[in-house]
Amino acid sequence: MNSLEANTRNTKTKGDVRSLRLAGNIPGIIYGGTEQNQKVTILKKTLKLLLEKDNFLSNIIALNLDGKPQNVLPREITYNVISDEPTHIDFLRVVPGVKIRIEVPVQFINHETSPGLKRGGVLNIVRRKIELKCVSEKIPEAIIIDLDGIEIGESFKISSVKLEEGVAPTIMGRDFVIATLAAPTVVKEPEKPAEAETEETAADGKDAVPVADGDKKEVDEKKAPEVKK
Repeated sequence: MNSLEANTRNTKTKGDVRSLRLAGNIPGIIYGGTEQNQKVTILKKTLKLLLEKDNFLSNIIALNLDGKPQNVLPREITYNVISDEPTHIDFLRVVPGVKIRIEVPVQFINHETSPGLKRGGVLNIVRRKIELKCVSEKIPEAIIIDLDGIEIGESFKISSVKLEEGVAPTIMGRDFVIATLAAPTVVKEPEKPAEAETEETAADGKDAVPVADGDKKEVDEKKAPEVKK
Protein backbone atom coordinates (compact mmCIF):
# COMPACT_ATOMS: atom_id res chain seq x y z
CA MET A 1 0.00 0.00 0.00
CA ASN A 2 1.34 3.42 -0.96
CA SER A 3 1.48 6.18 1.63
CA LEU A 4 1.13 9.92 1.24
CA GLU A 5 1.78 12.81 3.62
CA ALA A 6 -0.93 15.45 3.94
CA ASN A 7 -1.76 18.46 6.07
CA THR A 8 -4.99 20.20 6.95
CA ARG A 9 -5.56 23.43 5.01
CA ASN A 10 -7.59 26.46 5.99
CA THR A 11 -7.81 28.21 2.64
CA LYS A 12 -10.90 30.42 2.33
CA THR A 13 -10.39 32.36 -0.90
CA LYS A 14 -9.18 31.66 -4.42
CA GLY A 15 -6.14 33.75 -3.63
CA ASP A 16 -5.25 31.44 -0.74
CA VAL A 17 -5.52 28.42 -3.03
CA ARG A 18 -3.44 30.14 -5.71
CA SER A 19 -0.70 30.91 -3.18
CA LEU A 20 -0.77 27.30 -2.01
CA ARG A 21 -0.22 26.05 -5.56
CA LEU A 22 2.57 28.54 -6.21
CA ALA A 23 4.34 27.12 -3.15
CA GLY A 24 4.38 23.67 -4.77
CA ASN A 25 1.33 22.18 -3.04
CA ILE A 26 -1.90 20.66 -4.31
CA PRO A 27 -5.24 21.22 -2.56
CA GLY A 28 -7.50 18.24 -1.99
CA ILE A 29 -10.50 17.04 -0.05
CA ILE A 30 -11.41 13.88 1.83
CA TYR A 31 -15.08 12.86 1.84
CA GLY A 32 -17.27 9.85 2.60
CA GLY A 33 -18.39 7.99 5.68
CA THR A 34 -19.99 9.66 8.68
CA GLU A 35 -17.22 12.18 9.28
CA GLN A 36 -17.21 15.67 7.84
CA ASN A 37 -15.28 16.54 4.70
CA GLN A 38 -11.67 17.49 5.34
CA LYS A 39 -9.68 20.02 3.32
CA VAL A 40 -6.09 18.88 2.84
CA THR A 41 -2.92 19.82 1.02
CA ILE A 42 -0.17 17.59 -0.30
CA LEU A 43 3.15 18.17 -2.04
CA LYS A 44 2.77 18.27 -5.82
CA LYS A 45 6.15 16.59 -6.27
CA THR A 46 5.09 13.61 -4.15
CA LEU A 47 1.71 13.31 -5.88
CA LYS A 48 3.28 13.33 -9.35
CA LEU A 49 5.55 10.43 -8.36
CA LEU A 50 2.50 8.39 -7.35
CA LEU A 51 0.65 9.33 -10.54
CA GLU A 52 3.42 7.69 -12.56
CA LYS A 53 2.57 4.32 -11.00
CA ASP A 54 0.01 2.01 -12.57
CA ASN A 55 -3.50 1.81 -11.19
CA PHE A 56 -3.19 4.87 -8.96
CA LEU A 57 -6.95 5.47 -9.00
CA SER A 58 -7.78 1.89 -8.03
CA ASN A 59 -5.41 1.41 -5.08
CA ILE A 60 -6.00 2.31 -1.46
CA ILE A 61 -3.53 4.84 -0.05
CA ALA A 62 -2.49 5.32 3.59
CA LEU A 63 -2.89 9.08 3.96
CA ASN A 64 -1.00 10.46 6.95
CA LEU A 65 -3.02 13.55 7.78
CA ASP A 66 -1.24 15.68 10.37
CA GLY A 67 0.49 12.53 11.57
CA LYS A 68 -2.71 10.45 11.86
CA PRO A 69 -3.05 7.64 9.25
CA GLN A 70 -6.29 6.87 7.49
CA ASN A 71 -7.05 4.79 4.41
CA VAL A 72 -8.39 6.65 1.38
CA LEU A 73 -9.03 5.94 -2.27
CA PRO A 74 -8.09 8.52 -4.94
CA ARG A 75 -11.27 9.33 -6.87
CA GLU A 76 -10.74 12.32 -9.15
CA ILE A 77 -7.79 14.44 -10.22
CA THR A 78 -8.14 17.83 -11.89
CA TYR A 79 -5.44 19.01 -14.31
CA ASN A 80 -4.49 22.38 -15.76
CA VAL A 81 -5.70 22.39 -19.38
CA ILE A 82 -2.55 24.18 -20.58
CA SER A 83 0.31 22.79 -18.48
CA ASP A 84 -1.32 19.40 -17.75
CA GLU A 85 -0.16 19.76 -14.14
CA PRO A 86 -2.39 18.40 -11.33
CA THR A 87 -4.35 21.16 -9.58
CA HIS A 88 -6.75 19.30 -7.24
CA ILE A 89 -7.44 15.81 -5.96
CA ASP A 90 -10.40 14.12 -4.25
CA PHE A 91 -10.03 11.23 -1.81
CA LEU A 92 -12.80 8.86 -0.75
CA ARG A 93 -12.60 7.83 2.89
CA VAL A 94 -12.44 4.03 3.09
CA VAL A 95 -15.07 2.64 5.46
CA PRO A 96 -14.89 -1.13 6.11
CA GLY A 97 -17.94 -3.02 4.88
CA VAL A 98 -19.25 -0.23 2.65
CA LYS A 99 -19.47 -1.09 -1.04
CA ILE A 100 -18.02 1.28 -3.61
CA ARG A 101 -17.80 1.47 -7.40
CA ILE A 102 -14.33 1.38 -8.85
CA GLU A 103 -12.69 0.84 -12.23
CA VAL A 104 -10.10 -1.93 -12.19
CA PRO A 105 -7.58 -2.38 -15.05
CA VAL A 106 -7.44 -5.56 -17.14
CA GLN A 107 -4.05 -7.26 -17.30
CA PHE A 108 -3.06 -9.92 -19.86
CA ILE A 109 -0.41 -12.52 -19.02
CA ASN A 110 1.43 -15.40 -20.78
CA HIS A 111 1.50 -13.86 -24.26
CA GLU A 112 4.47 -16.08 -25.12
CA THR A 113 2.55 -19.33 -24.53
CA SER A 114 -0.45 -18.51 -26.70
CA PRO A 115 -0.44 -20.64 -29.91
CA GLY A 116 -2.77 -18.12 -31.56
CA LEU A 117 -0.40 -15.20 -30.98
CA LYS A 118 2.55 -17.28 -32.19
CA ARG A 119 0.75 -17.83 -35.50
CA GLY A 120 0.24 -14.10 -35.96
CA GLY A 121 -3.11 -13.69 -34.22
CA VAL A 122 -4.12 -10.22 -33.02
CA LEU A 123 -5.34 -9.55 -29.47
CA ASN A 124 -8.27 -7.15 -29.77
CA ILE A 125 -8.87 -5.54 -26.39
CA VAL A 126 -12.47 -4.36 -26.03
CA ARG A 127 -12.25 -3.22 -22.39
CA ARG A 128 -9.03 -2.10 -20.73
CA LYS A 129 -10.88 -1.37 -17.48
CA ILE A 130 -13.95 -2.89 -15.86
CA GLU A 131 -16.10 -1.15 -13.27
CA LEU A 132 -16.72 -3.30 -10.21
CA LYS A 133 -18.85 -2.98 -7.12
CA CYS A 134 -17.25 -4.32 -3.96
CA VAL A 135 -16.24 -3.50 -0.41
CA SER A 136 -12.97 -1.63 -0.05
CA GLU A 137 -11.27 -4.61 1.60
CA LYS A 138 -11.72 -6.70 -1.54
CA ILE A 139 -10.68 -4.32 -4.31
CA PRO A 140 -8.58 -6.38 -6.78
CA GLU A 141 -5.43 -4.74 -8.10
CA ALA A 142 -6.25 -5.97 -11.60
CA ILE A 143 -8.45 -8.39 -13.52
CA ILE A 144 -6.09 -11.05 -14.86
CA ILE A 145 -6.65 -12.65 -18.28
CA ASP A 146 -4.46 -15.71 -18.93
CA LEU A 147 -3.50 -16.20 -22.61
CA ASP A 148 -1.79 -19.56 -22.04
CA GLY A 149 -2.99 -22.07 -24.69
CA ILE A 150 -5.41 -19.61 -26.30
CA GLU A 151 -6.06 -20.15 -30.02
CA ILE A 152 -7.25 -17.82 -32.77
CA GLY A 153 -11.00 -17.30 -32.63
CA GLU A 154 -11.34 -17.54 -28.85
CA SER A 155 -12.77 -14.71 -26.77
CA PHE A 156 -12.80 -13.66 -23.14
CA LYS A 157 -16.08 -12.70 -21.49
CA ILE A 158 -16.76 -11.44 -17.99
CA SER A 159 -18.23 -14.85 -17.11
CA SER A 160 -14.78 -16.41 -17.64
CA VAL A 161 -13.20 -14.14 -14.97
CA LYS A 162 -13.03 -15.53 -11.44
CA LEU A 163 -14.00 -12.75 -9.05
CA GLU A 164 -13.85 -13.00 -5.29
CA GLU A 165 -17.13 -13.40 -3.42
CA GLY A 166 -18.73 -10.01 -2.90
CA VAL A 167 -17.05 -8.56 -6.01
CA ALA A 168 -19.26 -8.09 -9.08
CA PRO A 169 -19.29 -6.03 -12.30
CA THR A 170 -21.65 -3.08 -12.32
CA ILE A 171 -22.95 -4.22 -15.73
CA MET A 172 -25.38 -6.97 -14.85
CA GLY A 173 -27.47 -9.28 -17.03
CA ARG A 174 -25.06 -9.20 -19.97
CA ASP A 175 -22.03 -11.41 -20.54
CA PHE A 176 -19.93 -8.70 -22.19
CA VAL A 177 -16.71 -9.33 -24.09
CA ILE A 178 -13.37 -8.18 -22.67
CA ALA A 179 -11.06 -9.25 -25.52
CA THR A 180 -10.83 -11.55 -28.54
CA LEU A 181 -7.96 -13.26 -30.33
CA ALA A 182 -8.57 -12.61 -34.01
CA ALA A 183 -6.94 -13.99 -37.14
CA PRO A 184 -4.12 -11.93 -38.67
CA THR A 185 -5.18 -9.32 -41.18
CA VAL A 186 -3.52 -9.75 -44.59
CA VAL A 187 -3.46 -6.69 -46.83
CA LYS A 188 -3.67 -7.79 -50.49
CA GLU A 189 -1.90 -5.59 -53.03
CA PRO A 190 -4.44 -4.21 -55.50
CA GLU A 191 -4.21 -5.49 -59.04
CA LYS A 192 -2.82 -3.15 -61.70
CA PRO A 193 -5.56 -1.70 -63.93
CA ALA A 194 -5.61 -2.97 -67.52
CA GLU A 195 -5.27 0.58 -68.90
CA ALA A 196 -2.06 1.13 -66.95
CA GLU A 197 -0.56 -2.08 -68.35
CA THR A 198 -1.43 -1.02 -71.93
CA GLU A 199 0.18 2.39 -71.44
CA GLU A 200 3.37 0.88 -69.99
CA THR A 201 3.63 -1.61 -72.87
CA ALA A 202 3.18 1.10 -75.45
CA ALA A 203 5.90 3.16 -73.78
CA ASP A 204 8.30 0.25 -74.17
CA GLY A 205 7.56 0.07 -77.93
CA LYS A 206 6.23 -3.46 -77.79
CA ASP A 207 2.82 -2.49 -79.17
CA ALA A 208 3.93 0.29 -81.55
CA VAL A 209 1.53 0.99 -84.42
CA PRO A 210 3.07 -0.14 -87.79
CA VAL A 211 3.76 2.57 -90.34
CA ALA A 212 1.94 2.33 -93.70
CA ASP A 213 4.05 1.97 -96.91
CA GLY A 214 3.13 5.42 -98.17
CA ASP A 215 4.04 7.01 -94.88
CA LYS A 216 7.29 5.08 -94.81
CA LYS A 217 8.25 6.37 -98.26
CA GLU A 218 7.56 9.94 -97.23
CA VAL A 219 9.74 9.54 -94.16
CA ASP A 220 12.55 8.04 -96.26
CA GLU A 221 12.43 10.95 -98.70
CA LYS A 222 12.74 13.44 -95.89
CA LYS A 223 15.76 11.59 -94.54
CA ALA A 224 17.50 11.38 -98.00
CA PRO A 225 20.60 13.60 -98.22
CA GLU A 226 20.49 16.60 -100.54
CA VAL A 227 22.63 16.16 -103.71
CA LYS A 228 24.52 19.24 -104.75
CA LYS A 229 24.78 19.96 -108.46
